[in-house]
Amino acid sequence: MNSQALSSFIWSVADLLRGDYKQSEYGRVILPFTVLRRLDCVLEATKPVVLAEHAARTQAGLNPEPFLLRKTGVGFYNASPLDLPTLLGDQDHIRQNLYAYLQAFSPAARDIFERFDFHAQVERLAKADLLYLVTEKFARIDLHPDAVDNATMGSVFEELIRKFAEISNETAGEHFTPREVIRLMVNLLFIEDSEVLAPGRAVVRTVYDPTAGTGGMLSVAAEHLLAHNPQARLTMFGQELNDESFAICKADMLIKGQDVANIVCGNTLSDDGHAQRQFDYMLANPPFGVEWKKVERQVRQEHELKGFDGRFGPGLPRVSDGSMLFLLHLVSKMRPPAEGGSRFGIVLNGSPLFTGGAGSGESEIRRHLLENDLVEAIVGLPTDMFYNTGIATYVWIVSNRKPEDRRGFVQLIDASGFWQKMRKSLGSKRREMSDEHIATVTRLFGDFAEAEQVTVLDAQGQPVGEPRLVTGTDTAPRPPEGGRLKRVPIARIFRNEEFGYTTITVERPLRDAAGAVVLGQKGKQKGKPQPDSALRDTENVPLSEDIPAYFAREVLPHAPDAWIDTEKSRVGYEIPFNRHFYVFEPPRSLHAIDEELKAVSANIMKMLGELAE
Repeated sequence: MNSQALSSFIWSVADLLRGDYKQSEYGRVILPFTVLRRLDCVLEATKPVVLAEHAARTQAGLNPEPFLLRKTGVGFYNASPLDLPTLLGDQDHIRQNLYAYLQAFSPAARDIFERFDFHAQVERLAKADLLYLVTEKFARIDLHPDAVDNATMGSVFEELIRKFAEISNETAGEHFTPREVIRLMVNLLFIEDSEVLAPGRAVVRTVYDPTAGTGGMLSVAAEHLLAHNPQARLTMFGQELNDESFAICKADMLIKGQDVANIVCGNTLSDDGHAQRQFDYMLANPPFGVEWKKVERQVRQEHELKGFDGRFGPGLPRVSDGSMLFLLHLVSKMRPPAEGGSRFGIVLNGSPLFTGGAGSGESEIRRHLLENDLVEAIVGLPTDMFYNTGIATYVWIVSNRKPEDRRGFVQLIDASGFWQKMRKSLGSKRREMSDEHIATVTRLFGDFAEAEQVTVLDAQGQPVGEPRLVTGTDTAPRPPEGGRLKRVPIARIFRNEEFGYTTITVERPLRDAAGAVVLGQKGKQKGKPQPDSALRDTENVPLSEDIPAYFAREVLPHAPDAWIDTEKSRVGYEIPFNRHFYVFEPPRSLHAIDEELKAVSANIMKMLGELAE
């Protein structure tokens, strides 16, 4: 059964809940029952030996937990003879028996249901005479790993959560990362690490997600690595704020045999659950445009007291959008280059690229990243890619172990046109990236190449054939006679300093009623022209330019009496992504437009003449 069919089947439980539950509350029942049935099926085969071991160790007066964990081999157990199908045999006592069954899970598994507040739902279902019917529905679903692998189970969770989020009218920031976006990020993260991907090498690596959600990014990273190198071992770490998402992530890690102590519940910004830890790889998709006012006191305190010894030394973004705080958090989790370094991918919206002028928190964060040569690439994704928001998004690839040829450079890749329409929209998600699109972006990044999309146009300006991706080493196609080539940049490479500028403050003298320059009367200003605040202006001078030369060329010809207040000069950084990929399309000539209007007018007159006959 595929994930779509399976989630539809599980979704049919909603028919039972209708009337007793609001639509937005369905997830409180369906998600924990799905997890319970999954754990139920995973433990099915080892149930007899676990019960025998439990009886023997308890009788011997020993703590049975380590022995039972060894018997199941999956990091959790249940010491009850009950399971969901056997619960159906005693309809009158199903509530008490279900509680006894839940209580018999190992502590890590039991915590999952506590996070779901499952007991409250059991009471509510029992009160509405629905507990038996719902349990019966789930007992009939086969969620054994042989029937439904971990990847499919992850897709089921993702689909169910998306539906519940849609019904609950979650905000644009509360979205989930589509699988193809995660696959792209994982590809970009691993492509330069041939040592890790080479089959037969028993490497051990760590991967971390500070906004783990339901664990989708961690799962795809592990699947990708194991597909290339089955001997590799990836230890997963994560933190998640939402109790339900945390519960699902923990259940997923439990089933995969990961140490669930590595998945922490809490707010990453105010209470780092992995303080002092550093990781090989990191992935994150923090909420877009969500304010951080709730944790402002703790974040500002860390910034002011610890500075660069803490996570937020470079600066703080405005309170209305905390996504750049997650960027800084990940930078703080990077291993030093001497210990192998780190690489991470993070999905951000457009504002971290350019919001904030020189000296602002956002600009200082960009300055820290670029001046320390940490940004490898930024990939612009298509719009309408996420379930609950259609805005433009960007994947940043950040690393402190750049290959030699990348040092001092940033690669920008515009993949906004790399999409195909989905057969069926899922909320705001109407587009998806195909495997071919992902492979193209991965190749451009891996080759560290500049590229453009070339379309052959005939003499009438109509495209001939499909557009071609052309890199520096490729031969561009030849246009037909009278035709031309339309070139659109797809990948470009820039020096880090090309994103920097100095904001200079240009002053003009204050003049009295007679037009004479007003001079200072005392102190340091004595005898100096006084600035007129009404005429004050600023100019952004690229770091690559000489400021006096720029001033002489661009300002003095228009304002000979102007000067620069050097004390107010500030260095800033911005990454005007779209500007670097803009291609000017000259308008058609007036003659061509006039000829077209004449033809249309003649056609209209002809049609009117035919009507009059």
